Amino acid sequence: MGIKGLQGFVARVCPDACRTVDLREMAEKHRINHPDLPPVIVVDAMCCVRYWYTPESWVCGGQWREYLANLEDFIKAFMAAGIQLVFYFDGVVEEKKRDEWIKRRLKNNKDIARIFHFIKTHRKQPGREMFIVPSALPTFTRFALKSLGQKTVCTLQEADFEVAAYGLQHNCIGILGQDSDYLIYNTCPYFSIEKLRLDRLVTVMYSREDLCRALGLSLTHLPLFACLLGNDVVPESLLEGFWHKCLVTSPHKNNSYNRRTNVLLAVANYISKVPCSYSSLKHLEEMLPLGSDKTLLHRGVESYLLPGQQSPWIPRNITNCRMFPLEQQTAALCQDKEIFQLAKEQHIRSENYTIFNILSNGEIECSNSLEDECDTEIPGQALIYRPARQHIYSVLLESGKGGACPLVKEWFVYFGNPLQQPELIQPVQPSILGGTPNLKTLWFAKGPDMEKQRYNTFLACFHVRDGMEELQALEAPVAAFCCLLTYLMMQVSTLSLEDLNAFVALILCLKGKSAAQLAALQLAQVDSRAVHLGAVFVRGLTTLLMANSACGFPFRMDDLMPWEVFDGKLFQEKYQQSHRGYSLEELLEGNESLYTPFQNLKSFICKACMAKKRTIQSRPRGSGFITGTQQREFNPRFQQTHRSSFVPPYHNQMRGFLWRNPQPQGREYRLRHPDWRRRFHPPPW
Repeated sequence: MGIKGLQGFVARVCPDACRTVDLREMAEKHRINHPDLPPVIVVDAMCCVRYWYTPESWVCGGQWREYLANLEDFIKAFMAAGIQLVFYFDGVVEEKKRDEWIKRRLKNNKDIARIFHFIKTHRKQPGREMFIVPSALPTFTRFALKSLGQKTVCTLQEADFEVAAYGLQHNCIGILGQDSDYLIYNTCPYFSIEKLRLDRLVTVMYSREDLCRALGLSLTHLPLFACLLGNDVVPESLLEGFWHKCLVTSPHKNNSYNRRTNVLLAVANYISKVPCSYSSLKHLEEMLPLGSDKTLLHRGVESYLLPGQQSPWIPRNITNCRMFPLEQQTAALCQDKEIFQLAKEQHIRSENYTIFNILSNGEIECSNSLEDECDTEIPGQALIYRPARQHIYSVLLESGKGGACPLVKEWFVYFGNPLQQPELIQPVQPSILGGTPNLKTLWFAKGPDMEKQRYNTFLACFHVRDGMEELQALEAPVAAFCCLLTYLMMQVSTLSLEDLNAFVALILCLKGKSAAQLAALQLAQVDSRAVHLGAVFVRGLTTLLMANSACGFPFRMDDLMPWEVFDGKLFQEKYQQSHRGYSLEELLEGNESLYTPFQNLKSFICKACMAKKRTIQSRPRGSGFITGTQQREFNPRFQQTHRSSFVPPYHNQMRGFLWRNPQPQGREYRLRHPDWRRRFHPPPW
C-alpha cells in the first residue's frame, strides 16, 4: 500500500529521479543485450485497474464490453512493440495489512454515501473527481486478461512482494504500477501507469539511484527509510516522537515545504548518519516506543528483502518469513493434499475464485460495492448472497460428513458492519437429494452423470435445482443469468415485477450489441435505485464464480462474465423504461422476435419463485427517485418472503432464440400479445 507521501515527494523535490522513458527503446535495448530473452514488463494490476477503466459511465454497474475493448487495446499496444506483459493480482489480504484495509473500506463507505447524495440531488453521475471503480472490477479484470491470452497470476502473498521478486528473477525491463513500495524494493525499474501515454508507449520511470543521491542515502538504506516513515508493518502513530526529534536536528527544514516533505528530508538526514548494521537497528528499536513488539523495525526491513537478497541491517542467519506463503505459515482447513494442491494451482493461474482462501485458512473478504445505505428496501449484497455462500462453504468443507465443520471468517463490507472483527459464518448444506457430493468426486470424477451432478450442485447453492432441465436448454450465459436473477428475486422481497422486466429486457437486448453501440447510449438521467441494483447484480456474478469453482466448473468461467450478461447504462435505460410503463415493444427496442423469449424467461423465474411461496408484485415507481436520507436499519431477517401464491401467466417454453443448440423450425412463428401496442402494464399477480 506504499509509503504515504513518498511518490509526490519524489515528483516535487527530486525531479531528477523522474525520468521520461520510451518503452519501445528500452525493449529494443533489452533485445540487443539479451537476445535470448524477450522484453517483459510485470504489471501490478491492482494499481492499474482505475487507470484502465476509461468508459465515461462508472456508477451504473460497469460498461463491461467497453472495458474489455480497452484492455484489448492496452495489450495490443505493447504487443506491437514486442513487449510481453505479466499481470499480478492480490490473492490475499495479509494480516498485517488488515487494519489499513478496514480503514480504507470505512473511508470508501463515506465516499459512496457522497456519490449517492449527488445522484439523488442531480439525477446524474458525479464528475471523475468522485470516481470509484465499479463493483468487482479487479476480480473480473483478472478473468478478462486471461480470456485475452495474457499470463495472469493471483498471488499467495501481498502482490507488491511477488511483483518485485518476479521482476528481479526474470530480468524484466520494468514494473508497471503506482505504488511507492517499488521505489524501496531493490528490483528492476519502476514505471508509472498514471503517466503512461499508451499511443506513444512513453511514461515516467522513478529512479531509486537518483532518489538516493538526492537524499544522501544508499540503496541499502531505503528499507529502513520506508519503515521510519511508516508503512504496512510499522504504524505511523508510533513514529511521531521520532519525527519530531529528526525535525529539530535537521539542517534541511524548509518553510516552503509541507510538514510531510520536511519529515521525509529529516528522516533521511538522520539515518544517513547511522552505520548500516544490525546493532544500529536494535538501538533504533530500543529508542522507538514500539510497545511489546520490539521486532517491528526488523520485520519491516526484512519485508523488503527479495529471495536471495541480504541486508546489513539483518543478520544472515535469520530466515525471511516472506519467503513462505500464507498456507505454509498456518494449518490449512483442507487436509486432502490432492484437493488442496489443485485449488492452489488454480488460484495462482487465476482459474478459480476465493476457493483457495477458504480451503487454506477459512477466511475471505469482499470490498465496497456501490450500495445506497439510505435505501432501506434493498439489503447489502453481502447479506443477500450469504445463504448461497453458506452452501458453497458446505460443499468445500464437506459439512454434514461427520465431525465439526469449521466456521468461515468473512470480512464483507455492508451497512451495519463496523468491521471490528470477522463474522463467523456457519456452512449450510444445500438441498440435494442424497446429500452433497464428495468434493473429490465433484472435482476429479468424469462422465456425463458427473457433469449433471456438478450442474445440480451448483443450482442447489442458489435454490433453483428444480429448474435444471429448463436451464440446461438455454445458452450457458443466459442460464447463469436466470439462475442469479431467480435467486435475487427470491431473496429480496421488495424487488418488483418492473425490476424483473428490466433485467430480462437487459439480457435479451444486450445480445449482439457492440462495445461502440453501448458506449454511444446516452442517459437523460441516472436513477439511484438502479445504480444500487446494478452493483448488487454484478456482485452476484462473483458469487456464481465462487460456486462454479467449488462445484467443479459446470460452467465455463467465461460464460459467467459481466460482459456476457450485463451493461450498466443499458440496465439503467431498461429500468427507467419499465418503471415508467413503457410498452413491451419499446422495452425490447421494437424487436418482435424477443417477445416470446422475454415471456419464457420471465415465466421461468416467476414459476421458480412461486414454488418458494414468493409473489412478485407490480410496484411501478414512475419517474420517482429515492431521495430519503434516513439511515437504513440493520435487519438480519430480511430474507422473510411473502407467503401468498400466484400462477404465472405463460407456460414455460425454453426454446428458440435462447437455446444452447437451436433446433430447426418447420416454420417461423412469433407469439404476439393482444396488448402489444398498448402501454405495458403487467397483471397484478
